[in-house]
Amino acid sequence: MIEAYADPGEPDCRGGWRYLWWLVTRQPGRSVSGALLGSVWMVLLSATPYLMARAIDQGLQPGRMGALAGWTAALFAAQAFNAWLSIMRHRVMTRVRMDANFRTVKVVVGHAVRLGAALPGRAGAGEVVTIGVGDVQTISSALTVVGPGVGAVVAYLVVAGLLLSVSARLAAVVLLGVPVIALIVGPLMGRLQGTEAEYRERQGVLTARIGDLAGGLRVLNGLGGKGLFADAFRRDSRRLREQGYRVGSVTSWMQALGMGLPTLFLAVVTWLAARLAVRGDITVGELVAVYGYVAVMVRPVAFLIECGYMLSRGVVAARRVVRLLRLEPEPDGGTRDAPAEPSVLHDPESGVRVLPGRLTALAGARPADAAAVVDRLGRYTPSEATWGGVRLDEIPLPRVRERILVADNEADLFAGTLRELVAGRREPEDTDEAVIARAVHAAVADDIVQGLPDGLDSAIAAQGRNLSGGQRQRVRLVRALLADPEVLLAVEPTSALDAHTEAAVADRLRDAREGRTTVVTTTSPLVLDRVDTVYYLVDGKVAATGSHARLLAEEPGYRALVARDTSTADTAGTNHRTDTAATNHTADTARTADAEEVVG
Repeated sequence: MIEAYADPGEPDCRGGWRYLWWLVTRQPGRSVSGALLGSVWMVLLSATPYLMARAIDQGLQPGRMGALAGWTAALFAAQAFNAWLSIMRHRVMTRVRMDANFRTVKVVVGHAVRLGAALPGRAGAGEVVTIGVGDVQTISSALTVVGPGVGAVVAYLVVAGLLLSVSARLAAVVLLGVPVIALIVGPLMGRLQGTEAEYRERQGVLTARIGDLAGGLRVLNGLGGKGLFADAFRRDSRRLREQGYRVGSVTSWMQALGMGLPTLFLAVVTWLAARLAVRGDITVGELVAVYGYVAVMVRPVAFLIECGYMLSRGVVAARRVVRLLRLEPEPDGGTRDAPAEPSVLHDPESGVRVLPGRLTALAGARPADAAAVVDRLGRYTPSEATWGGVRLDEIPLPRVRERILVADNEADLFAGTLRELVAGRREPEDTDEAVIARAVHAAVADDIVQGLPDGLDSAIAAQGRNLSGGQRQRVRLVRALLADPEVLLAVEPTSALDAHTEAAVADRLRDAREGRTTVVTTTSPLVLDRVDTVYYLVDGKVAATGSHARLLAEEPGYRALVARDTSTADTAGTNHRTDTAATNHTADTARTADAEEVVG
């Protein structure tokens, strides 16, 4: 089985079948063992009727008790050995499935990390969750064909050979029977792949809606849109249920035929064997053997049909995985060196120039405008932004990520201890307690640490669900400050804080980032009053630049935005609150994955 930190290998992404075969070839020894054990186990099932026939013809009919006892002992030994083989086969196949499961998980997670910020724009959250929760299990179950599937084919050929020694007619019926069954069941497998694929797509859509509902219920309540969202969810859920009925219909027919056709097959061959026995063409023992052979044949045939069903579902799941693995991150053609010294960041589209070593603020009536500037300066969207006169897209992306950090106020918080959460790319145990304490103090998060039962070693739920909104925001700020980047671009770092805490964060942030380049997007006068330079944005362009005090005195629009002391201010504030809800998804999610990679 693949080790926790082992390289899963380079997957074959040329198609669903190719991917399944790649999973098999990545564990050749285990796959061969599973096929061998499955084949011997299946073949020994057919030894039972053979031994019974010998016991009847050589011991029971002539009355030779010694021969009867010998064949009976042989029958017991064969069954005991086959029981042991069954246990070993099951163990090996469990390892085959677990390896495929873990290998697929590692491949998908590794590729998601490699995609970084490109993932949210290329694949929906529902699709990724569906792959991780359902498709991985379906793919691993499909590899059952490696053991019992191969064994069923071998047993089918062996039983046909044994029947040939009894009657060529019976052997011909057996050899032709399974292809006939395949012709009957085959079209259902193709139909199952189509219905299963559509079901998986609808399942991904519904999963995405559930995620949106969990994350945005408070906003929906505030906007009065909960009813509309609930109606959409019911509609998608009803469609998924109807598609599930279609999948269940095809599946039920396949399972019914998987049990019914082999049984009908058994009846036909038994009837033919009985007529041969009546005519004296075969002995009574051979009649018993034929019945036993065909009864044993029911299991391999049923296995073949079941494996076909599982392979059909596995191919659909593998195609979804392959489709995700084919996604490529944004091309990085940067070849120029980053500036050796702290340098000016310039966004020509907006006119913002961030001077090194200063605390700069971006303020606009539409938060999306300021967030768009941060996206460009952090190289999360294509732009002509420069760093020290060099275009950002001409610098290798890893070099940009090493020195420029975008700290999103909605960045993900992974489950773990608080120490692990804020450590980011550092090893938690290697992080100096004094360094952590300084970052915690700068983010005014001392009360969070003191209020938790085990301090920094307290468990934090995924997305910080056991913390309040303001606490989550301060924890994110601790993580960003502990990363200590050369350039920190913070999006609304104090929007969920009360006035007293916000003022303390503004003061301490300035001290903590002294001599380092820091940009914050905000319209809070408590923060703006403590920055070196404010860029007032109107429609995404710089309308005015200066200190907070100067802009208050000289720019009525700016004064209305941050002071909110006129009717214009009310309009600006309304726009601000409305745009924030729309911006959280579009402006933030594109940065989340790479921001997490840099700081956590």
